Amino acid sequence: MEKIIEIEHLNKSYGDIHAVNDLSFCVKKGEFFSFLGVNGAGKSTTISMICGQLEKDSGKITICGMDCETHIEEISRKIGVVFQNSALDAPLSVKDNLKSRAALYGICGKDFENRLAELAELLDFSNLLSRPFGKLSGGQKRRIDIARALIHNPEILILDEPTTGLDPQTRKNLWDVIGQLRKEKQMTVFLTTHYMEETADADYIVILDSGKIVAEGTPLQLKNTYAGDYITLYGADEKDIAKLGYPYEKIRDAVCISVPDTKAATGLIVTHPELFSDYEIIKGKMDDVFLAVTGKKLGGGGDR
Repeated sequence: MEKIIEIEHLNKSYGDIHAVNDLSFCVKKGEFFSFLGVNGAGKSTTISMICGQLEKDSGKITICGMDCETHIEEISRKIGVVFQNSALDAPLSVKDNLKSRAALYGICGKDFENRLAELAELLDFSNLLSRPFGKLSGGQKRRIDIARALIHNPEILILDEPTTGLDPQTRKNLWDVIGQLRKEKQMTVFLTTHYMEETADADYIVILDSGKIVAEGTPLQLKNTYAGDYITLYGADEKDIAKLGYPYEKIRDAVCISVPDTKAATGLIVTHPELFSDYEIIKGKMDDVFLAVTGKKLGGGGDR
């Protein structure tokens, strides 16, 4: 697949703090790429440099085959960004906000009306067009933020903590829309998030800690490398489980056994079939991966 974002030896410091430290990675066209890290890991700093909002100290950023230093105006037309904090004007109506943003890309008159109608249907905000942006709920504002990012049909959608603070249903609805866009437009999605479940469908994940990459790969590769499997076993005697030699935890009417991988789980089942009449095997989660590679848990909040 064609590389649409290439980062080579990128560096950015704030005084003595090396926020981005010799960072190199690439994102392929049409890919769902996830960028993970605790607060201050350097995620938002990297995004700001990709978008041309922040000057890098050194390194190279190439978007759609163009160098960010010399082609930032052309690149900006290929990128849509949903920031952690909304960039829209609270007193203006939803329509006026989107109209002013569209004008920056030369989208006016009938072209704007047609694009607005498309986005209003896609994101379900036709009934909000005349309302002041500042009066909307958090979920409604997020929909309009995404509409603003999509107004010019970008090739790349960058989502910086897009669902922080939203209720589960609103989060699901937004991801349904983003999934539809990826399918229909082959849009590349670059995500930073604090919600590990949002990375489950990612094509590729980079985990950042103190401005450096500490792990990268597909979700399956990362889970197989850094997280074990769990066998939940029902109706078994705890004394028999203790003899198996693996860490376990009693949970309600079951016992959860931690094993290093699926091969170890299969070995237990084959060796002790009498114990495994009612069980399920679950792969480790991205939370386990993140904790294993950084020694930290991922929580809410902003980022440097």
